[in-house]
Amino acid sequence: MSLSNQLPFEFDHRPSFDGNDYLVTNTNKEAVLWLDKWSSWYSSCCIIYGPSGCGKSHLGNVFMSMSNAISANLDHRCLEEYDNSININHNIVVDDIDEKLKTLADEKNFLHIYNNLTLRGGKILLLACKAPVHWGLKLADLRSRIKASPAIGIGVPDDELICAILIKLFSDRQIRIDLRVVEYIVRRIERSFISAQKFVEKADHAALAQNKKISLGIAREVLNDMGL
Repeated sequence: MSLSNQLPFEFDHRPSFDGNDYLVTNTNKEAVLWLDKWSSWYSSCCIIYGPSGCGKSHLGNVFMSMSNAISANLDHRCLEEYDNSININHNIVVDDIDEKLKTLADEKNFLHIYNNLTLRGGKILLLACKAPVHWGLKLADLRSRIKASPAIGIGVPDDELICAILIKLFSDRQIRIDLRVVEYIVRRIERSFISAQKFVEKADHAALAQNKKISLGIAREVLNDMGL
C-alpha cells in the first residue's frame, strides 16, 4: 500500500459537543455559517431542517457548545424547569420540533418558551425534518414568529461529506485506510451519518477479529452484512 493512496483529503473541522469534529462541505455550509453568527441573528429563532441522518442533531450539539444552550422539550414539567433555569441558560435547542407540535397545547407551550426567552434576549435553534411551511401550525402568533425566522435546509450528505465522515471516523479509531477502499464504500453506503458510523464500527470489529487491515475484501463483507 503506497503512501500516495493514504487519505490526502483536507477538510474543514468544527468542534462538536462531544469532542468530535464537525465536517463542513457544501451540503451543510450555510447552516454552519448561521451557527457561527448565532449571537447576531436578526430573529430570536433559527430553523435548520433536513431528512433524517443529515446531521441536524450534531449541529444542535455544536450550537449547545457554542452558546451554552440547553435542550428543551414541550411538556409542562419542562416549562417549569426551563423558567427556573432561564437566568443561567438563555439559549435553547428543540430537536424534532415538527414532530412535537402536534396539538394546540403543544403550540401554546412552545409559544410560552419563545416569548419568555425573547424577553431575555435569548436564542432558539429549532431542528426539524420538514420545512416550516409544512408544520401545519394553528396559532397565528406562532406562525408569524416562525415565518419571520431564518430557515436553512440541509440535504442528504453528498459523496464529499460521506467520504470525509468515513475518514474522520476511521481516524478517531487510529485507523489509516486506503483511499480506494473509502471510495468503494462511498459508492455503496447509505447517505447518512448513522450508516457511516455503523459501517466503521463493523469494519473495525471485522478487521480485529481477522487480525487484518481494512481492505476491499473486509469492506465487501461488512457491506453485505449491512444489506448494501
